[in-house]
Amino acid sequence: MVETDSVPHDTISAARFTRRSGSTISSGEVDYSLLTDGLEAEREQGITIDVAYRSMSLRDGKRLIISDAPGHEQYTRNMVVAASRADIGLVLVDATKGVRTQTLRHSTICAIMGVKRIIVAINKLDALGYSQEVYTQIHNELSPLFTKLGIDDVRFIPMSALNGDNVTTASSTMSWYSGETLLDAIQGWNPAAHVGSDSRMDIQLISRAEDFRGVSGTVHGAGFAAGDKVTVLPSKQKATIAKIVTYNNENATAGDLESVTLVLEPDIDATRGDVIVNDGNELEISNRYQAKIVWLHEEPLVQSRSYLLISGPTQAPVTISKIKYVLDVVSGEEKPAQKLQVNEIGLVEIATDRAIALEPYSQSRQYGNFVIVDRLTQQTVGAGMVEHSLRRGTNITHQAYEVARSDRSLQKSQKAQIIWLTGLSGSGKSTIANELAKQLFAQGFHAYVLDGDNLRSGLNMDLGFTPEDRAENVRRVSEVAKLMLDSGLIVITALVSPFETDRQRARSLVEEGEFMEIFIDTPIEICRARDPKSLYKKADSGKIPNFTGIGQEYEVPLHPELVIDGTKPLLDSVKLIMARIQ
Repeated sequence: MVETDSVPHDTISAARFTRRSGSTISSGEVDYSLLTDGLEAEREQGITIDVAYRSMSLRDGKRLIISDAPGHEQYTRNMVVAASRADIGLVLVDATKGVRTQTLRHSTICAIMGVKRIIVAINKLDALGYSQEVYTQIHNELSPLFTKLGIDDVRFIPMSALNGDNVTTASSTMSWYSGETLLDAIQGWNPAAHVGSDSRMDIQLISRAEDFRGVSGTVHGAGFAAGDKVTVLPSKQKATIAKIVTYNNENATAGDLESVTLVLEPDIDATRGDVIVNDGNELEISNRYQAKIVWLHEEPLVQSRSYLLISGPTQAPVTISKIKYVLDVVSGEEKPAQKLQVNEIGLVEIATDRAIALEPYSQSRQYGNFVIVDRLTQQTVGAGMVEHSLRRGTNITHQAYEVARSDRSLQKSQKAQIIWLTGLSGSGKSTIANELAKQLFAQGFHAYVLDGDNLRSGLNMDLGFTPEDRAENVRRVSEVAKLMLDSGLIVITALVSPFETDRQRARSLVEEGEFMEIFIDTPIEICRARDPKSLYKKADSGKIPNFTGIGQEYEVPLHPELVIDGTKPLLDSVKLIMARIQ
């Protein structure tokens, strides 16, 4: 960056007199590491922590953005962020130390993130007398790795960054090397030209004006022209582009990366997150995908828990239905796993609540990536790269029937709804559910109770009490409750369901007003005293390690429709619920 005059002179001056912790560079000399390390913690610890971005000028007016990523294992997620949009991966190897673990980790991450060109900069050869033997040894050690990773475009460059050998100009001290310099290897890269006639645009905004309604977004691919026939996904509605409008003009065409508004004829029902493709484009939509996930959060990924998937303007609830393996980014070994910890990369199967249009990441970074967001905290907890859609996701079509939920509810003269009772074991959920069902039955209502223990004796007999199994337990119960709701019934669930995000996922399955969350608020001391199943006694003796309230946290509902004091008389509690139902 310095040799291409891409760094402000005052920044270089500051780097002459500021030092990282433990630095051996003399005052007055430029400490080049400070040009990208901007955090105070980085300078104090002498390591790179965050991803730093610097713009660099190349020949012929080209511009380059350098993403400087940390090498330490605990910052793997930062490395992934840097590689996710990179076209070139620059892997630095200290010739005095040889190939190290982080070299293998960085190379593997670059491959996973779709980096097309790898430049292996074998640095500090000046400290080894510019040894060709050392260069050859490192070259031969790493070449099989890149072959295994499927990266074809790999450049090995012997260097001395301190002396400038093979950085921007060819070295006179390494006559045995006649290849390109580092700058040449970067300068010579060109993006692959788009091949084919396929075009697509994610709808980011519905635009309305006095004389038209259009859909706005950024075009990708070959482009669109007025008069083109298009399909809107996932609804598969057909339309024709009547007009292409920009912020100040009306155009006949829209090319790759242009932001435009398309006016469609007829004015079909399209919304944000839908995808417009040229008619005949065989873009596959599915609700089941296989993907690699990089887990970014300190709390592990929980299988069967519902998260939010975001890809561009597309958002959909998503469940990690299966973790196939976790990848050892050093050895390349695929290890079985039940969860993903922070910084781990795993192959998973995901299921979205509706069909969405994603492509393999190897074919399209733009449409093959997504992030996973915790539905409760709204924090980004994971990043994903699609491998392919799963056949079962495209072979299943929802079958609509003419007799609707409203018809079945009307037939029973009631409003179908889910009454979700949650609370600690011994709080009184099953007792309240039983009395509630009796009173509803006596008044002519059609109701059914889904009790947690009863379901674990059959439908959920294969599940334990880990967070993963509890999430799957709630998922299954909520799906059954949804079916029973659809039949027109009042469904009462008596389930500990300790995690807020799992309960919110259950709520999201039905329409607003059809789900009533009721927290049975009973102090744990009272629950212990009742202990109708002797579970607290077993938990205290260590026989039940994941017992809610002792070995596992219970998350109190944030916004329940009703809070019942579990110490009050039973009939008073049921009366409160009956008033809400009626």
